[in-house]
Amino acid sequence: MDKLPNKVIISCAVTGSVHTPSMSPYLPLTPDEIAQQAIDAAQAGAAILHLHARNPADGSPTADPAVFAQFGPRINAATDAVINITTGGSTRMTLEERLAYPLIAQPEMCSLNMGSMNFSIHPAARKITEWRHDWEKPYIEGMEDLIFRNTFRDIKHILKVLGDGCGTRFEFECYDVGHLHTLAHFVDEGLIKGPLFIQAIFGILGGLGPDPENLFVMKSTADRLFGRNGYRFSVLGAGRHQMPLLTIGAAMGGNVRVGLEDSLYLGKGQLATSCADQVRKIRRILQELSLDIASPAETRAMLGLKGADAVAI
Repeated sequence: MDKLPNKVIISCAVTGSVHTPSMSPYLPLTPDEIAQQAIDAAQAGAAILHLHARNPADGSPTADPAVFAQFGPRINAATDAVINITTGGSTRMTLEERLAYPLIAQPEMCSLNMGSMNFSIHPAARKITEWRHDWEKPYIEGMEDLIFRNTFRDIKHILKVLGDGCGTRFEFECYDVGHLHTLAHFVDEGLIKGPLFIQAIFGILGGLGPDPENLFVMKSTADRLFGRNGYRFSVLGAGRHQMPLLTIGAAMGGNVRVGLEDSLYLGKGQLATSCADQVRKIRRILQELSLDIASPAETRAMLGLKGADAVAI
């Protein structure tokens, strides 16, 4: 890996496809809300903005390129942050639906999940007594019987059409140790070239739990597979585990990801009123640890991105 500034990259996942409107009044749902929260997060210090789309009428997840087009260009014009479009979408979307907008936008980055898995927050439905929309309760409860599909062939297809075809690089989302070995397989096959940006994810039911020991296991495994200087490591802690795990990860030399996709809270019992709230909090923590924050330009250099002038957003 080139000798580049060893600064911490802050990613912000703005809305996702897991949480529903009844869980927080602050979850951005409309194109205007998603755009504003993304722009505010960038101004607060996020160098990467990870984006999903929502149906403006009821807040349900959508892969419709027409909806993405209502906020993607606005964010791109208003910030210099790296735009990172999901290829995960939701567990109910086909691969073709998940790739529809990324293939149009040809962004600098996309997320890429490194394995099929059980992925669920169905126990959360028990805590909600009033639902804003009819789709929400069956959507959350239905996760109990769904598999998040990301086969070897799916991954290979995404690497070819987006990576080779569009020059897009990836946030490799790894929910378990086996996902790191899958990533190593594709590196060995010559289908992925560095620098690697690994997003280690903890606290999702079906993946690794949020224990700090699991963070150490993922980091040491990545060191063995890719070499200490062969990748960049980032940490995602779901729900209440967000800030503690990110702090530990940053102290270990990692990067961090926040946002209302990953956690709806700012502190114990305190809903975050915006993604920017979480960006500002983790930035304060990083600064207290005497760590420097990477700018979008530094992030592009660190991750070998093609540049904002080479996208079609």
